[in-house]
Amino acid sequence: MPEHLAKLEDAIAELRDRIAALRATHAMYPDDGATTAEAALAELGFAERLLRECGERLATLVSPATVRRNDNERTLLRAIFHELSIPVVLLDHEGYIRRINAMGAKLLDSTPGYLAGKPFSIFVDLRSRAALRSWQAAVSQGGETASFDSRLARRGYVEDVRLTISRLDVPSEPNPLLLVAMSPSLHPSSDTGPAPLETEVEDQVVVLAARRLDVLTRMTRLLLRSVGSSRTGTPLVLDEAAALLADSYADWVVIDLCEAPGKPDRLRRTAVAGPSGSELNGLVRSLEPDAAPLPREVLTTSKTVLRQLIDDETEFGATLDGLPVLSALRARSLLCVPLRDHDDVVYGALTLIRCSNRSSFRLADQGLLEEIGEHIGMALAKA
Repeated sequence: MPEHLAKLEDAIAELRDRIAALRATHAMYPDDGATTAEAALAELGFAERLLRECGERLATLVSPATVRRNDNERTLLRAIFHELSIPVVLLDHEGYIRRINAMGAKLLDSTPGYLAGKPFSIFVDLRSRAALRSWQAAVSQGGETASFDSRLARRGYVEDVRLTISRLDVPSEPNPLLLVAMSPSLHPSSDTGPAPLETEVEDQVVVLAARRLDVLTRMTRLLLRSVGSSRTGTPLVLDEAAALLADSYADWVVIDLCEAPGKPDRLRRTAVAGPSGSELNGLVRSLEPDAAPLPREVLTTSKTVLRQLIDDETEFGATLDGLPVLSALRARSLLCVPLRDHDDVVYGALTLIRCSNRSSFRLADQGLLEEIGEHIGMALAKA
């Protein structure tokens, strides 16, 4: 086969040279076109025979028997991969999930179809992502298998795992693939974080609907009772509203207001509510909201941003030490809604963050918080 390809390449190169010579001859001696045309027809016949030979060779390579044998092998390999008794996931060179088996999808609390095409890193706890990305790059470049402890951000809790990453060099792929096997951690951490706030019936539609209605009702009463009260130009209701949401709906609640309604060029952090006694309360309150891309995006576009799983941990700003705020808070999911009135005048942004021991925000949560954001916006307009 290599000899045949070499001969074919030589024949094509010689044909190219002869055609170039005929073009040059015709340009220099246009009156002698008949002789040049006869030679060109001869070359055309040679090219036709060359193409026929290539087609016959290609047909041999992709004969039905060969294709059928390759398809059968692929089907067998897919079945073996899917039914492996350990969780495994196949990543492309950028870290996106190309394929995941049944055990891997179960470990990530989802289905293979949903997981395919998503970055594997978003299912890893924020504090473990930097190490994961470094190991992925090292294995992809160096080729040596790496095994290390990490943490998965599962629904309602985090789980310590042992990740083993191997490089796969596939001839049909332009870049190497990464195979990740997940096994129980050899050194499980005792830092499990706070207990989940969801109950065992959290998935039941009636319970969820009742909880959302309760939050909306309590917020409406609070706003109606507090409209008009102020302290240093800031309605007292905002601290209480943030505390209400942090108590019943999220781990962290942050309210950033525009210095002037409808003008998001300058923000001030007005209210922060988080876990009681956490040393991070002061940190989040002291950070400059103008340095956080997310509130700025929401205020500029006047559209809600929902991150069911956090992909970019830097979008809520960084600490003075350069640590992403979302990593410091061990965030799993966030929701940021504009505070606006009926005239679509934007007064600020309301950001809710759930940590890795909570389930992700959903579209139903987005609808509720957009309604609450509008209520707060109308209260700010009245105040």
